[in-house]
Amino acid sequence: MADFFDINLLKAILRMATPLIFAAMGGLICERSGVMNIGLEGMMLTGAFVAVLGTYYLHNPWWGLLCALISGALVGLIHAFWSIGLRSDQIVTGTAINLLAAGITIFLCQRLWQQSGRSPQVETLPNVTSGVNVLVPIAFLLVPVVWYFLRTTKPGLRLMASGESPQAAESVGIAVDKLRYVAVMTSGMFAAAGGAYLSIGSLSLFTRDMTAGRGFIALAAVIFGNWMPIGTLGACLLFAGSQALQVQAQIKGIGISTDLLLALPYLLTLIALAGFVRNSRPPAGLGQHPTTH
Repeated sequence: MADFFDINLLKAILRMATPLIFAAMGGLICERSGVMNIGLEGMMLTGAFVAVLGTYYLHNPWWGLLCALISGALVGLIHAFWSIGLRSDQIVTGTAINLLAAGITIFLCQRLWQQSGRSPQVETLPNVTSGVNVLVPIAFLLVPVVWYFLRTTKPGLRLMASGESPQAAESVGIAVDKLRYVAVMTSGMFAAAGGAYLSIGSLSLFTRDMTAGRGFIALAAVIFGNWMPIGTLGACLLFAGSQALQVQAQIKGIGISTDLLLALPYLLTLIALAGFVRNSRPPAGLGQHPTTH
């Protein structure tokens, strides 16, 4: 048993938590502003693809990461325009982004590289130590930064006010729609960073649907963490731990069904939501607009 819980398991948990933390912090900021973001999965997938695309053509993974962040902001802008500008149903808008990202990335892989569902290998971002990519500590540092921003800065407090009561916030001069646009675009950038970690941090290529539901797990972590940064981090570590355990169990040859191990992270997500969602309190103005017209 001692050789099961080793340093490799800890590193695996940190690696698997990293994309979840990026996406979850993005989802947290977005939903704290009052906009639902079901499209985290599509934003992550877009970031993963564009990171490889930028690295392939610019021959530098840092430029690839920058391209991924820009693409995430643009996808976030689309979601914001549909949800805030046109006042479309935010769940439908997020679902549309997920479907578009899944289809467009496969189409572009085929057109650009004549490969179905995958890209050529590219250079990856450097590691800070053996098996730990440079994006791993950045993801964990992001959590206190988000906490500090929301709890102590004027823009952060205004953003949370926009999510709690958009009508009241607008009545005292807060530009609710503008804050929400920025929050959704920031959400897209963070989610894209999580996707970029998967493609040019953890691996060295893009593969079809490589996010594998991590955007939805990140959204579940936000709910499980009660829309708070520290709680959301704990949920991300919990879900990442379940993923790491199934990988470790396969490596160590523990006699448990492979199908059950693969399903473990998703089962844990459902159990967590079923048990704790009743106690979670979302922002009171989530999905509401400051004015009606």
